[in-house]
Amino acid sequence: MANLQEANAWTGARPRYADFATIWDGHWYNIVAVGGYPSILPVTLEGQVAENAWAFMPGYPAAVRLLMELSGAQWAPVAVLVSVAFSLGSALLFYRLMRRVLADGTALFSVVLFCVAPLSPLLQFGYAESMYLFFLTLALYLLLERRYLALFPVIAVMALTRPSGLAFAFALALHVAHRWITRARDPFPPREWVLSASVAVFSGLMGLAWPLAAWAVTGSITAYTDTELAWRAPYIGYQELVPFTAWFQGGVWWLGMPLGIVAVVAVVLAFTMFMFTPAVRRLGVDLRFWVAAYALYLFAVFFPQSSTFRLLMPLFPLLGAVAQPRSRLYRAGVVLLCIAGQWGWLLICWRVDGADWTPP
Repeated sequence: MANLQEANAWTGARPRYADFATIWDGHWYNIVAVGGYPSILPVTLEGQVAENAWAFMPGYPAAVRLLMELSGAQWAPVAVLVSVAFSLGSALLFYRLMRRVLADGTALFSVVLFCVAPLSPLLQFGYAESMYLFFLTLALYLLLERRYLALFPVIAVMALTRPSGLAFAFALALHVAHRWITRARDPFPPREWVLSASVAVFSGLMGLAWPLAAWAVTGSITAYTDTELAWRAPYIGYQELVPFTAWFQGGVWWLGMPLGIVAVVAVVLAFTMFMFTPAVRRLGVDLRFWVAAYALYLFAVFFPQSSTFRLLMPLFPLLGAVAQPRSRLYRAGVVLLCIAGQWGWLLICWRVDGADWTPP
């Protein structure tokens, strides 16, 4: 695909692999790694906060910058190397995670689906997803192991790599509540109660850490949310952040009234029903708590557009449900569909075609 790519805002025609793999948000992460964050928020001609680096958390660019300093190499190859390394770690951890809830063969096929999923090319690009999924998988594994103390540093890094602290805090709160309700058959000693509740509060605080950091540096209490809202302005203009409205706004923008509203309600109902299917229930209560918490977080704050496909990646434990049928024909068909989905996603979202409005 790089050989077919024409000149664009980031590269010349027929770019090298590493250059092509670090376009789009990879350019923003490069800006963060080299220049940091602005103390004065840029504004549009209309006086609204413009797109800027505060939308991109520091975990991934900091890791790449460290290796750049140690190796003397440039951004693009180091960014790709870091992403591929974390992808490998994520796949290995995901196998360990799935082995906690599924049989060995099914767990291994879950990893196959993780590696060939339609958005899996992103795991080797200059994006933060590989690093984030590594720490998310580690956090979920530690949660299932009930190693609450070890979760503190993992959550700290994870929450500063991709927005996730609040969603994980909600999942932890559900975990604590479930353990308290079921303590008669699953003992919940005081030490574990204190630790699990403490790590839930800590995750919530880490979820607020980045908006607070943006406030401290820029002097604007809404610096982070205003920056995030700038990315949906081309669709619906500049509006206030009102929780649980963005998906309905997006539905109307994409499909009009009343079909847009009906489509969103149908998606919510279908997802809810899917969460109660036998295949998903076999994943265990804690993984379902995370999927539900993150899905609710997306529904509350994100505007649906082409990058929403990428934002769905943290729901990857659901691959364990897709992997459960043992038919070879079924598994071969799913793999082929995933590979076809890779090409579809790359063509729609990654390849740059003039004034492209479908960012990955």
